[in-house]
Amino acid sequence: MSYTVKEIAAALGAQAHGKADMPVDKVSEPQSAGPQDLALAMDPKYAENLSKGQARVAMLWPGADWQALGLEAAILPQRPRFAMSGLTQMMDAGQGFAPGIHPSAIIDPTATLGKGVQVGPLSVIAAGAQIGAGSVIGPQCFVGWNARIGCDALLREQVSIGARVQIGDRFIAQPGARIGGDGFSFVSAERSGIEAVRETLGDQQETAAQPWTRIHSLGAVQIGNDVEVGATTTIDNGTIRDTTIGDGCKFDNAAQVGHNVTMGRDCLICGHVAIAGSARIGNNVVLGGMTGISDNIFVGDRVITGGATKVLSNVPAGRVMLGYPATKMDTQIEIFKSLRRLPRMLREVAALQRAVFGPDMRK
Repeated sequence: MSYTVKEIAAALGAQAHGKADMPVDKVSEPQSAGPQDLALAMDPKYAENLSKGQARVAMLWPGADWQALGLEAAILPQRPRFAMSGLTQMMDAGQGFAPGIHPSAIIDPTATLGKGVQVGPLSVIAAGAQIGAGSVIGPQCFVGWNARIGCDALLREQVSIGARVQIGDRFIAQPGARIGGDGFSFVSAERSGIEAVRETLGDQQETAAQPWTRIHSLGAVQIGNDVEVGATTTIDNGTIRDTTIGDGCKFDNAAQVGHNVTMGRDCLICGHVAIAGSARIGNNVVLGGMTGISDNIFVGDRVITGGATKVLSNVPAGRVMLGYPATKMDTQIEIFKSLRRLPRMLREVAALQRAVFGPDMRK
């Protein structure tokens, strides 16, 4: 895919300088850029590597002196990192999935496919499923009974969409994503040890060993528009009502969303996050990698958690949380600092004890 510097700049709403008709074949890092590559040097520290490559054109930061860097052309966007979004979209060659419906795909006669839908090899579209126009169903995918996927979706290879799942437009699922598995819901015939622990905060008391009995998931999953789900991420069905994910949410790889979870719009869920059943997540929440959210709690709008935070109780809107158990980030950092000072404090206490009680004090 080849564009001129001028075409790229226009698409990004940025300024083009120098030889604007120069062709660009691909995007590269400064040190490995060839003569027809667009080097990404959007910060002065990256621009130092331009001399190691052969770049003639680069995307730089606002006000950069591109000529002093030895370039023949430059693109200067106001917000370079944001400009990368449009640039990578332009230069993305896709996955090479063939158009049309592959002969090995199995599509139930009662399924409905919109205009231009692509279905890859060995994929299965079940009875009553609906897939919106322009959607791409990659190889070895499964779309379940009465599931609905909106327009312009992209299901990468081996994605599974369970029965009755409802998904909006422009959905993207990376390889191995699983939407609509049963929730993790089991119960014992009599009061169990875990119930006692929850009630007493630690005392298991006298409980008999018992087998676990499944609670079936009668709900499904509802997902809004413009949602992206990372590789091997799983979103479970609700028990009675549906698990719901709002518009614009983005999930990294290997995230887990439990049954009955409700999530607002434009949340960012990083890798290995686990959200337990019936948790309620507000709008514009950012959960750092390996964050854990306990069941049946509420996380307010615009909350941000640092990596590996474990949230065990409700969090008001706008808080920044860190640690296990989660506390306000500034409080947690102060705790960390205190822990680092603890060995020195113990030595000082020991010295004071010797000064008061003498060197033969009992240890």
